[in-house]
Amino acid sequence: MAACDNMLVGLWFVGQKYYSAGVPDNATVKPEVPIFYRTKKWLDEYFAGAQPNISDLPLAPTGSKFQHKVWYELCKIPYGETKTYGEIAGRINAMPRAVGGAVGRNPISIIIPCHRVVGAGGKLTGYAGGIHTKEQLLQHEHAIIRFK
Repeated sequence: MAACDNMLVGLWFVGQKYYSAGVPDNATVKPEVPIFYRTKKWLDEYFAGAQPNISDLPLAPTGSKFQHKVWYELCKIPYGETKTYGEIAGRINAMPRAVGGAVGRNPISIIIPCHRVVGAGGKLTGYAGGIHTKEQLLQHEHAIIRFK
């Protein structure tokens, strides 16, 4: 995890693609930062089967205007549901490939739910934390997806 001014700016899996990319130089990773306690509580609730609100945490991901637009759309995907890159692209008048690039660079994994984005026909494609992890997260949420 990484934070700036008690706002979460990063949350990654160990070894994740783009690990810590875009994190401001003044970010902290010290474990005693209050936002980290709140984030751990949020994650504990999530993995216990609850559906904590994204808005319960102050998030401040660093990225371009386009990336922020995509990440905002990700936050609208309900727990246990998926959207395709094409659906998101249609909502923001963009190309699916560009949406995929922004989704892949989401610096706050799980909380900004990039794992809920699937390819056309429900195909599991691309996930910076690995496809196996994406599949596990979707199974955890009992997401209804069409595999392959």
